[in-house]
Amino acid sequence: MNSIKSLIAKNRVLANVLLAVIRLVRTIAYEAFIKRFEIKPQKVIFCSHLGRNFSCSPKAIYEEMIADGRFDGYEIVWAFQDPKRYQIERGNKTRYLSFKYLYHLSTSGYWVFNAKMPSNFSKKKGQTYLQTWHGTPLKRLAADIKVGEGSTFYRSKMSRDKMVESYLKDSAGYDYMISANRFSTKVFQSAFKVDKDVIIETGYPRNDVLFRGTKEKIDSLKEAYNVPKDKKVILYAPTWRDNAFDEKGYVFELEVNFEKWQEALGDEYVVIYKPHYLIYNTKNKSMPQGFVIDASFCQDINDLYLISDILITDYSSVFFDYGVLKRPVLFYMYDLEKYRDNLRGFYLDIYKDLPGPVIEDENELLTSIKDIDDVLEPYKEQTERFYEEFCSFDDGKASKRVLDLVFKEKTE
Repeated sequence: MNSIKSLIAKNRVLANVLLAVIRLVRTIAYEAFIKRFEIKPQKVIFCSHLGRNFSCSPKAIYEEMIADGRFDGYEIVWAFQDPKRYQIERGNKTRYLSFKYLYHLSTSGYWVFNAKMPSNFSKKKGQTYLQTWHGTPLKRLAADIKVGEGSTFYRSKMSRDKMVESYLKDSAGYDYMISANRFSTKVFQSAFKVDKDVIIETGYPRNDVLFRGTKEKIDSLKEAYNVPKDKKVILYAPTWRDNAFDEKGYVFELEVNFEKWQEALGDEYVVIYKPHYLIYNTKNKSMPQGFVIDASFCQDINDLYLISDILITDYSSVFFDYGVLKRPVLFYMYDLEKYRDNLRGFYLDIYKDLPGPVIEDENELLTSIKDIDDVLEPYKEQTERFYEEFCSFDDGKASKRVLDLVFKEKTE
């Protein structure tokens, strides 16, 4: 794989041809041989963000499953891009997209994924596909994205029609799709063209842990992430930009001046910077030591939610999950016009529906942090409406509800 990455850097066209050949070989192998293996009804394969990490709702459901005696006899497999990097309490690990992974994919009675999977590996009759998805959407998704003629998507320069087709081919296989709220239910029906009876309104399993944030737990996490216990903690978690990439992957230009932040905020605060998991260029020289903590290594952003006092984000869905904690949120959208009009567009009215102000100027952002209580006072009623509409299904028991609904034969 390292040689392929090296080739990509040197010759993009040749590398794309090679990757296409590898994809074709996997597809042929799956359809011609691997797909013929018998399904094991009590076998589950988990995968989060295409094998990039051990996180999100698949992780929460897995942890609930191994703690539930009803599933003691189940065989469990986790798929990772780098299996050696992760330790799991129970089950086996496999390398994502390896032939062994394809074997497990073909023989598992249940698939538990949180993102669109490659469409060249189709589900067999008798398998159950649980799509947990990975957030309540602010940005338009799949069939709901409206763009100009000739627009392309992702590093592959996929056309809009092909992009939508890839989502719909995947969603056609869903037996269950988790929704955190009624808003998401409507969006998923529209964006992914799934029937309402496929959607289960359970709340997000990944948010269960946010209801277990004891002082002891938070203190332990602060020690693990080297966060001072006597300072206010700001979590800065911006999302990725669809059109910002190079030959290696998606890039993100940090459009904040952390030296200015340190000068304005002083010793009272510390900042945790958490870039999106798709971003590869996370190293940044403008991070004052002792003031900014680089959390690009963090696998589970819930840890950072629990130890932070304020969230600053832009177009990421993180604020929907963070809303469960009822803590302050500021929206720093320095490139709002470009993002809204040229990339995705929004489902919500960002000025009327969000639980905090939209800020486009960095100086205003810093002033708002220092005066957070006064700044958020006009948003109290708006924030309550937001919580009721988007967060009220979450109560710390979503993972159990999912198991009870999806694995009916073990719960009846």
